[in-house]
Amino acid sequence: MKPTHVESRDRLIVALDLSSVETAEALIARLGDSVTFYKIGYQLGYAGGLALVPKLAERGKKVFVDLKLHDIGNTVAKGVESIGKLGATFLTVHAYPQTMKAAAEARGSSLKILAVTVLTSYDEDDLHAAGYRLGVSDLVEARALQAQALGIDGLVCSGEEAATVRGIVGPQMALVTPGIRPAGSAVGDQKRIMTPGRAISAGADYLVVGRPVVEAADPKAAADAIVAEIVQADG
Repeated sequence: MKPTHVESRDRLIVALDLSSVETAEALIARLGDSVTFYKIGYQLGYAGGLALVPKLAERGKKVFVDLKLHDIGNTVAKGVESIGKLGATFLTVHAYPQTMKAAAEARGSSLKILAVTVLTSYDEDDLHAAGYRLGVSDLVEARALQAQALGIDGLVCSGEEAATVRGIVGPQMALVTPGIRPAGSAVGDQKRIMTPGRAISAGADYLVVGRPVVEAADPKAAADAIVAEIVQADG
């Protein structure tokens, strides 16, 4: 289901997983109007990238700040308030009940909170090694229900779980799917991946794509190809 009032092009979020603001600015310039939504995570964020958030917002772009906050409630709340002042559209927190509750209460009127269910680099063995008794699908479902009850705006989940999660939370919550790999792309360190078209058909609202665009010989052409696949899946 296509999110209301969201153009197909706006459903692609390019991850600026780069080592400097200058490199990120150069890529943004190359991508031009092909990309309207960007993600800033640890690598760029800790290299001064958060300063890009208001700059991109002023240019009419949307920004997903992917910091996956998780701490005591007061600390999470203060972090959420700070990010909200930058003009970000999305901010991630880990899907622990106390963390989600604090983030939801501190988000303000424009920032939307996304809860990370289970990282797409994790599989069953990784969860068991970390001490979880639940497997991937059961943990994702449990966290989706908790997030919905706490008023979280959306969830980050792999394409493999998107259809199941959509069935749990209905159409109101945004589903943001990382681990997107166009056909023929290298898997890298991801374990639960999906092509753009399949992820959209499964119920994802937004697709986060990093290396297949950032490392492409022609990033703009790579982004345009992904958008074309989204358009086709939107039907």
